[in-house]
Amino acid sequence: MFATETELESELSRPGHDLVDDARNWDDRGLIVLGAGGKMGTGITTMARRALDAAGRDDTPVTAVSRWTNEATRSSLASRGVNTVTADLKDLEAVKQLPDAGQVVFLVGAKFGTASRPDEAWMINTVLPSAVVRRYASARISALSTGNVYPLMEPRTGGPREDHPTAPVGEYAITCLGREQVFTYGSRKHGAKVALIRLNYACEPRYGVLVDLAKAILDHQPVNLETGTVNVVWQRYANDVVLRSLAHADSPPFVLNLAGPETASVRTVATELGRRLGVEPIFGGSELPTSLLSNAMLCHELFGYPDRSLGQMFDMVTDWLRNGGQVWDKPTKFERRDGAF
Repeated sequence: MFATETELESELSRPGHDLVDDARNWDDRGLIVLGAGGKMGTGITTMARRALDAAGRDDTPVTAVSRWTNEATRSSLASRGVNTVTADLKDLEAVKQLPDAGQVVFLVGAKFGTASRPDEAWMINTVLPSAVVRRYASARISALSTGNVYPLMEPRTGGPREDHPTAPVGEYAITCLGREQVFTYGSRKHGAKVALIRLNYACEPRYGVLVDLAKAILDHQPVNLETGTVNVVWQRYANDVVLRSLAHADSPPFVLNLAGPETASVRTVATELGRRLGVEPIFGGSELPTSLLSNAMLCHELFGYPDRSLGQMFDMVTDWLRNGGQVWDKPTKFERRDGAF
């Protein structure tokens, strides 16, 4: 489906028609993406730039902020007309010096390693949002959160909707709920309009739950079945929804589950991936009654269904792996049930 990373990244950053329409109404101060050096940052930042260009607003700035541990990423964004700023956002004084913007996408988060360094999680996931919401009190903010704030639930329930009581498990999930509460307080206190996006789990050919499962199958490693069901969603759709959610940002915050329409069986997904790869999966354990799930009905009502189906994502991932495509060493650890990352 995609012969090169260039082709893949072009598709991941392709704005839909509705996003281009939204971009026509964005504040002239432009859009800033905080944490643009991470997994979703390049796609979202480039998509925003392309949406503004398609809307005839090539003079409206898009700014990407990161520490830029990968210089190639920064250079690539700069070549596409994105302004890049180097900043360590744990330095709250640096937040005060960031460029002005009318739209903010907050992608900064601490997850992996938080079991051994919980102080990092509390700093990045709760203290930083307080500084950001003060700095951008007059902006619309779309802040990435996670479905980990919900309790594990039985698949037959369809998963929790946005008004379901939260019950985070583990330090990471607790700090993510803390991030939401800090944005909520900042929205009420400073008037910022906020959208909180609870994501479960974005996938593309280089990373995601499907890649995790496919790699285990190819390496003849057991697929853990204890977390027996999972939500996955196409990465381009996730990028588009994060940006389109800016139009729904409000005070108090607008909350949205971002996930695929299926409650997918891990056993069935692994079997389908194995069939396409020509390798019989090895299974370990058995399905427990509950999984981490989200009901994304509201997302699909507002933004439509993802433009790639689950079966198409199976084909995408397996074709990419068979053809030797690059895979990121960023496992989701979706199977963890104790919240320890």
